[in-house]
Amino acid sequence: MDMEKKAITKYTEADYQALVDELAYLEGEKTEEIKKALAFARSLGDLTENSEYDAAKDEQAQVEARKVELKDLIKNAEIIDESEIDESVINLGSTILVMDCDFGDEIEYSIVSTNAVDALNGRISDHSPIGAAMIGKTVGDIVNVETPGGTVRFKVLKVERTKHEE
Repeated sequence: MDMEKKAITKYTEADYQALVDELAYLEGEKTEEIKKALAFARSLGDLTENSEYDAAKDEQAQVEARKVELKDLIKNAEIIDESEIDESVINLGSTILVMDCDFGDEIEYSIVSTNAVDALNGRISDHSPIGAAMIGKTVGDIVNVETPGGTVRFKVLKVERTKHEE
């Protein structure tokens, strides 16, 4: 059988810890919640038309799938040493302020690993069109980004390390 090589994903310490914490929650507290929900549903009797049982089994399957995914992500993770990163250069773990050169809008992004993306809150992947184009840039650089909607020009206004809540 041909073993395919898993891609290594880079994480900041905080993003890696978030994966570990989520796995611990799913393996502990969440698994116990589901066991209790299944026990309650079984106590209601006939399982053939028991929506509580079906819902708990569906949730159990989703949690088990996520646990497998998290274990794989953790196994193939590489934690970057943020102390060795030049904070003036955009990299994984940077928070940047850019200006859209066409509209003058200022936008703040945090560059994160692919599994920590939250686009609605400005957390973009280092592999996304904007994130990838910004890697290695510094304040004052003009960056052309190819997006599905066409080329967008940004000017880098500010670069700093993302601050993590303790």
